[in-house]
Amino acid sequence: MAGPQLAGLAIADPPERWAALGFAVVENRVELGGVSIELGGPGTGITGWALAGADGPFDHDIDGLPTTQREKVPVTVAKSLRVDSEHPNGALAIDHVVIVTPDFDRTASALGAAGLTLKRIRQAGDRRQGFRRLGPTIMEVVEAPEADAPAFWGLTVTVADLAAVRGFMGGHLSETRPAVQPGRHIATLGRGSGLSTRVALMDPE
Repeated sequence: MAGPQLAGLAIADPPERWAALGFAVVENRVELGGVSIELGGPGTGITGWALAGADGPFDHDIDGLPTTQREKVPVTVAKSLRVDSEHPNGALAIDHVVIVTPDFDRTASALGAAGLTLKRIRQAGDRRQGFRRLGPTIMEVVEAPEADAPAFWGLTVTVADLAAVRGFMGGHLSETRPAVQPGRHIATLGRGSGLSTRVALMDPE
């Protein structure tokens, strides 16, 4: 798949918490659809990302978002994937990563300079949402004037069976509701799950 791709995320959550929710954790790492999630670092939530195929110019960050580059392009995962997962909870891939920014146009310009092409803008009330394709994953940038600086807000994981995954979530998963994407459904993990990262689960296309 041509163009920049999401290759990795750094998340400051204890690996054992992700394992307790049914994710396969090996050496503090979760592999999801070609994206490697490194767990257990300092801070809270998503603290950085790794991109393959991004062409700069940037040096360690894009508009303040900690960024590393990787040469190897991750494996492409079909959006219609419905095969058995290596994860006990049926997780298949990262559907999208959400970023908030107080300056939508400045962040869009910085992302564009790194080769992350804007695909479309959606108006949600008085706020804009910009969408970019990063290989098998979508990046959603949300206009948030109240934010202090651009930051990673959360991520949505595609799971094989949204009903079956509840058994792994210890009662911390919200009620299932229709997603913005037509025909799909979504549920969110509450703070009681022990994650500092905002995580939602969604059924496949």
